[in-house]
Amino acid sequence: MNSSVHRETTDPGGSHAGVFPSPPPTYRPRWWLHITLFLATFASTTMVGGLVWGSLPAEMARLGFVQLLTDPRVYAAGLKFSIPLLTILWCHELGHYVAARQHGLTATPPFFIPFPIPFLGIGTLGAVIRIKDPIRNKRQLLDVGAAGPIAGFVAVIPFLAYGIAASEVGESTVEGAYLEFGEPLIYRLIEAVLRPGLGDDMTLWLHPTGVAAWFGVLVTLLNLLPFAQLDGGHIGYALFGRWHHRLAWPLLGILAGIGFVWPGWWLWVAIAIILRPQHPRLWDEDRPLDPRRQVVGWMAIVIFVLCFVAEPIRIVF
Repeated sequence: MNSSVHRETTDPGGSHAGVFPSPPPTYRPRWWLHITLFLATFASTTMVGGLVWGSLPAEMARLGFVQLLTDPRVYAAGLKFSIPLLTILWCHELGHYVAARQHGLTATPPFFIPFPIPFLGIGTLGAVIRIKDPIRNKRQLLDVGAAGPIAGFVAVIPFLAYGIAASEVGESTVEGAYLEFGEPLIYRLIEAVLRPGLGDDMTLWLHPTGVAAWFGVLVTLLNLLPFAQLDGGHIGYALFGRWHHRLAWPLLGILAGIGFVWPGWWLWVAIAIILRPQHPRLWDEDRPLDPRRQVVGWMAIVIFVLCFVAEPIRIVF
């Protein structure tokens, strides 16, 4: 089929008129792919959640790996991890999707990414959507960029509260090596309300739902880093325009310095450099946002502060 229709006509001025491009084909999601990826991610996060974060009974440590993989208790425990985690990721991407559609932008449903390797993660590399139309101005950029982390953060709160309330209190020093999670401000606030009076010599052994919510906080934090094509880069550029270009490299230097506290930040410095820290320019760079969008942008910055922790994870021996 030809991509255009030709009419042999001439306009009143004598020039040829008559090339009318056909409209682009309507986007149709490949639902089979999205559903398959989601089911694979649900399976991998349930398996990894049960094996690694599921607080399995102590006697199961004597079972072989193959026995563990066939034990239904692993998957029962894993559901306490996978359901909240995927709900948080889904809400994050749904926020982006809804905001894009409100602006008439074509967006794909979420692509969930399974990562079924125990002891090397959480069973997934996250989820993404693709926006197929160009974002034309800062209003669209702010709305689409901020909707995801705000929606994801709202979803995190009840799961984090339940996870903290359901966690067991134990001694802060135990034999053997274990992972210790950093405590962002939102975690400390909820813990102070739900578990007051927890002494320095005691610690919370997080319930699997609490672990999932904690990773949801970390995902929100990483997405809000103010660089390149990350959500935080979109928000920062929409709020501050050319000032974001001036501050991007100094902020990246600060993040590199924090890498001496937790080397994992250096990976994100490298990612930001590859993507270029400064956001691509838009025509209305110097035009201020309306007050409502400024409030939304600052809400996202507050969420970043609530989620930030200099050392997210450390191994304690």
